[in-house]
Amino acid sequence: MFVLKINNQTREMTMKTRLMDLIEDPNKEYFVALVNHRLRELTYEVSYDATIEFLNSKNPDAVYVYESSLRFLVAWAFKNIYPDFKIKFNYSISRSIFCQILNLEHQYDMKNIVANVITEINRLIEADLPFIRKIVSNEEAVLFYKENGYDDKIDIIRYRPEKNVHLYTGGEYTNYMYGYMVPSTGYLKSFVLRAYHPGILIQYPRAEAGGNIPRFEDAPIYGRTLKEASRWADTTSAKTIADVNRQAKSKSVVEFVQMSEVRQSAMLSDLGNKIKADIENIRLIAIAGPSSSGKTTFSTRLKIELMTKGLKPVMISLDDYYLNREDILPDENGQVDLENINTLDYALFNQNMLSLIQGDEVEIPHFDFTIGRRTHYKKMRIDESSPIIIEGIHALNETLTSTIPKHQKFKIFISPQLQMNIDNHNPISITDIRLLRRIVRDKKFRNSPAIQTISMWPSVRRGEFRWIYPHQENADYVFNSSLVYELCVMKKYAMPTLLEIDRNSEYFMTANRLLKFLKYFVDIDEKLVPCNSLLREFIGDSCFNV
Repeated sequence: MFVLKINNQTREMTMKTRLMDLIEDPNKEYFVALVNHRLRELTYEVSYDATIEFLNSKNPDAVYVYESSLRFLVAWAFKNIYPDFKIKFNYSISRSIFCQILNLEHQYDMKNIVANVITEINRLIEADLPFIRKIVSNEEAVLFYKENGYDDKIDIIRYRPEKNVHLYTGGEYTNYMYGYMVPSTGYLKSFVLRAYHPGILIQYPRAEAGGNIPRFEDAPIYGRTLKEASRWADTTSAKTIADVNRQAKSKSVVEFVQMSEVRQSAMLSDLGNKIKADIENIRLIAIAGPSSSGKTTFSTRLKIELMTKGLKPVMISLDDYYLNREDILPDENGQVDLENINTLDYALFNQNMLSLIQGDEVEIPHFDFTIGRRTHYKKMRIDESSPIIIEGIHALNETLTSTIPKHQKFKIFISPQLQMNIDNHNPISITDIRLLRRIVRDKKFRNSPAIQTISMWPSVRRGEFRWIYPHQENADYVFNSSLVYELCVMKKYAMPTLLEIDRNSEYFMTANRLLKFLKYFVDIDEKLVPCNSLLREFIGDSCFNV
């Protein structure tokens, strides 16, 4: 006999039981479960004392399972009705997946393709076909991939440290999505497919949207950046991990690293030229982006770039405009949210920036975080050749700079937009790239283990969705801070601290998800990384920190 505690109710059991049989879920709203804090598929059989929590689309881990399963289902539907089409998934705008048909040789009616795929997906969902996992050797997987034309999946096998592959089969279709799956197709009822030239956008429930599918929001500026990132992956032959590994192991690895660095330098030069050309108008340069985008190094390098063009930029820290802690009102839960724009004295900031732009002398505050209040002020005056650079979570928010005319502001959104895949059906999450950067930086500079960084990540993400992403389309320039080689360097820093996380930890699945693609990268010696590289902000030894 063993005892299960489910939703604070205790059940005594005598037989091994599947998790999905322990809960009445006629609408199939739960996708995965925590068993003693460890994530398990609902087909997992429990036969020991355990505390069980069933997770739905309001939980990020459950959403990852749902999204992996949905990609499987879409690929399956394509295989059934368009067997000659080769498709590729990437993460895209509006928190969606972009499905591209790689071998379209003629003009097709994409709306008709979408309608047919939706019909087939709904047929498979209605049939409620089970996903069955089977373990095969790497050699067997290679044979299967060859027989089915999955050449892109073969390349990565040679870098796989394990000897086996966990394939999943639904009906007569088999694939591998590098993650857990829901029990059957009947769980995947919530999705939206829409034609979005030159492919298809797939929307699905998101935890940060309360488990719902977010309202579609077109993002042409952000979308162009993703397209440019995809073209750059083609230029550098770095569309997949296997591509990157070939470059990393080649004699031209130095050129591979330098191509990425020179590209960022070229973007900085382009940005500097745009600002210089309109310097009679541009007085305030505002920089914002999500966590671990490289804002600090970017801001410094942009300042230097503008200096080479004869300008005298000044940097002002938004941190100095925090209200004294005793003046910050708690939220409805009695908590102080330091990411809320209302924790900044934006009225004073507006007043100071406008006065500086008008040529007046201004007293700029200094905030001391150790005591939580302003300690002193310093006088500042700038001339017409001195644009002001500000960087921070609210930099693109109009509330922060409402008194400054729009033509006097130049807004920059920065984020790593790496368009790289494990294989065509398994893209690498841009958000996971940032999380890895933060894990490496926190360990390097604060000696904080990965488990601590991962535990804080949901809060970080909530702040990004509330304060940063709503303003990204207001940007005048989007800077892609990704470096196609960076994971080959960060791997040796990230893996040891990720491997410290116990398998029974509630954060194990996040760590395991990161390890699942990180372990495939071969190493690149960090000595090849320039001292002014944006990557140095995370791995250390930046020349800007001397």
